[in-house]
Amino acid sequence: MTTFNPDRAIFLQMGDRICDEILAGKYNEEERIPSMREYAVTLSVNTNTAFKAYEALSNDGIIYNKRGMGYFVSTGAKEKIMSERRRKFMDEFLPDVIRQMKLIGLTLDDLEKKWNEQEKKIEN
Repeated sequence: MTTFNPDRAIFLQMGDRICDEILAGKYNEEERIPSMREYAVTLSVNTNTAFKAYEALSNDGIIYNKRGMGYFVSTGAKEKIMSERRRKFMDEFLPDVIRQMKLIGLTLDDLEKKWNEQEKKIEN
């Protein structure tokens, strides 16, 4: 069973999950994704919630509906998702990280050292 963050709308979290799956290569451009009902069952949520998630992704140009065939990943969706997430990271997340680093005395060298350690763990 999927656990959702109670501080954020479930349909937004569902949309993020589909975007994560696109970024991970589970769904490629012009490839069909599960129907709203299938995805709702997979995540144990109401079909109306899945509808809202699909509608939001469709409005953002990430997916599109082929009438009678289902929803498909739009051409350029992966790049669009990456671009938006980079912007959000740089504008919303990173400023707080920098502030916290300054408060506790961490340097870019400290960060680079940790980065390299983590990369080695991921590679192994």
